[in-house]
Amino acid sequence: MAVRGIAASVGATVLLAVTNRVLYKLALVPMKGYPFFLAQATTFGYVAVYFSILFLRYRAGIVTKEMLSLPKVHFVVIGVLEALGVASGMSAGAMLPGPAIPILSQSFLVWQIIFSILFLRKSYSLNQLLGCFLVISGVIIAVTSGSDEGQFLSNVEFIWPMMMIGSSALQAGASILKEFIFIDGERRLKGKRPDIFVVNSFGSAFQALFVFLLLPFLSNLKGIQFGDLPAYINDGASCFLNTDDQIACDGAPFLPLLFIIVNMTFNISLLNLVKMSSALVASLTTALAVPISIYVLSLPLPYMPHGSRLSTSFVLGASVLLLGLILYTLPKSAKQRKNE
Repeated sequence: MAVRGIAASVGATVLLAVTNRVLYKLALVPMKGYPFFLAQATTFGYVAVYFSILFLRYRAGIVTKEMLSLPKVHFVVIGVLEALGVASGMSAGAMLPGPAIPILSQSFLVWQIIFSILFLRKSYSLNQLLGCFLVISGVIIAVTSGSDEGQFLSNVEFIWPMMMIGSSALQAGASILKEFIFIDGERRLKGKRPDIFVVNSFGSAFQALFVFLLLPFLSNLKGIQFGDLPAYINDGASCFLNTDDQIACDGAPFLPLLFIIVNMTFNISLLNLVKMSSALVASLTTALAVPISIYVLSLPLPYMPHGSRLSTSFVLGASVLLLGLILYTLPKSAKQRKNE
C-alpha cells in the first residue's frame, strides 16, 4: 500500500512539475510587460497560504512558540535573495524561448553545491561532483546553441540566459540559508528541528516585502522611472485582471492565476513526496520532469502558436544535463551517508 502511495505521489508530482514549468512560461505571455507585478502577486499568494497552514499547525501543537521565536535576521536575507531571484527569473523568462527555461534553471544544482561547500563545509561524493560537472556542461552546450544564426537562442540577447542562471544562483543561496536555519534551529531547540512551514512562512513574508520595496530599482532596470511606477503597478493590475481593453493581455487572468495555484500545489506535492519517501526520490522526480517540460514547451501551445525549433546542440545539452542530474542523485553508500 505504501509503495502504491509513493508511486501515485511520484506520478502526481511529475505531472505537476511539468504543468508548473509550462504555465510559468504561459503566464508570462500576457504579463510579459509586467513580470515584477506577477512576482509580487505570486509571493503574496505564498504568504497567505503558508501562514494559514502555519496557524493550523500551531493550533495543532506541531509548531511551538520556541520555533516562532527563532532569530528573524536569516529570514530577512532569505527574503532579499528570493525576491531578487523571482523578479530576475520572471524578467528573463518573459524574454526566453519556453524550452530554455527548465534547462537553464537546473544550474540551481551547481550553485547549491558551490554554496554548501563554501558556507556549510559539506563534502560530496565523486558521482555527485561528476554529475555537477555534466550539469554545467549541459547548460553551456544549451546556451551556446544560440551563438550561430538560425540556432535555438540566436535571436535572444545573451543577458537573458545569464539572468536566468543568476536567478538560480540567488534561489540556491536562499535554499542553503534555509538549510542552515534548520541546523542552527536544531541546536537552539535542543535537538528538535524547526517546522518547515515556519521557515517557508517567514521567508515568503520577507520575500513579498522586498519584492515590493525593490520595485523602484528593478523597474528602473527596464527603463521605468520612479515617477511612472504607480502607473506601472496600476497597469500591471489591469493586465493581471484583464480589465483594460487598451492593454493587450490575452490569457489573463486565467493563465497567471492558474500558474500561481499550480505552483503552490506543486511545492506542497513535492514536500509531501519528501515526507513519504526521501529527498532522493523527490530529486529524481523533478529531474524526470525536465526533458518532458522541454519537449512540451517546444510544441505550439495556446497563446504560443509558433512553438520553438530545438537545435541539435540544445537537445545534446539537455541530454547531458539530464544525465548529470541522474548521476548526482544516485544512491550513496552507507559510508558516504555516515560522513555527511
